[in-house]
Amino acid sequence: MVPVAKKKQIVEHYEAQYSGFSSDLYAGIRREVFGTDYGQNGWQTADEQDKLIEWLRPEAASRLLDVACGSGGPAIRIAELSGCMVTGVDINEKAVSEAKKASREGRLEARAHFRVVDGTPDLPFVDGSFDGLTCIDAVNHLPDREAVFSEWSRVLRPGGRLAITDPVVIAGPVTDEEIRIRSSIGFFVFVPPGLDESLLEAAGFRIGSVTDVTENMARIADRWRRARGKRETALREIEGSETFEGQQEFFKTAAKLAAERRLTRSLILAEKA
Repeated sequence: MVPVAKKKQIVEHYEAQYSGFSSDLYAGIRREVFGTDYGQNGWQTADEQDKLIEWLRPEAASRLLDVACGSGGPAIRIAELSGCMVTGVDINEKAVSEAKKASREGRLEARAHFRVVDGTPDLPFVDGSFDGLTCIDAVNHLPDREAVFSEWSRVLRPGGRLAITDPVVIAGPVTDEEIRIRSSIGFFVFVPPGLDESLLEAAGFRIGSVTDVTENMARIADRWRRARGKRETALREIEGSETFEGQQEFFKTAAKLAAERRLTRSLILAEKA
């Protein structure tokens, strides 16, 4: 279980993050970071998402679940490119509100649905509800990973496909201060290499591939820091100095740990047996 105080910290962080998500200021930052702004957050690039779409093979009749969907941009992009039905769930009400707004504005309400749901078990869906499931850079926020993977297996049909990224795989020495900064935005579970794969297999998945995408995280984290730094005055007014400085230190540390390959990031593609 996530401690109540820690869960409150997570909610407060993302409340601030999503309050101005659709503003020109934050959209401009995303464009500078990613090149194209489709409402993404974190470390995922468009070419990386294209790879997981190729694996998931969504079609018009397919049903996809996006766990910890955030503002919904990546889920909506999958719906646009494939024509599939997407359900996004996230614990943060403002994030889900942004996702619903983006779905309406893109005239995709019939294919992209979003709900406020805690991503930890139990998910409010019947067995075999989905053909595919994604969880991008968020599995590290979910406690009891063994139970989470078992629940994902339950809501996927036999042969259903899974695509996740884990951005905090410990691959080298990390100090307590670096851990503190890297996990300052909420509840985190750091794992050793191979643990995700073994737990997925225990939950009934066959691993299709594991790709190291640490370089993307190092590059994107540094771009976040630089793009935000150019807009320091405006961001301090919106976020407050403490939050702004904490975010900048977070991105600096995330970029350093990834560049030095002490914390790595993996893209895991798997299929329910």
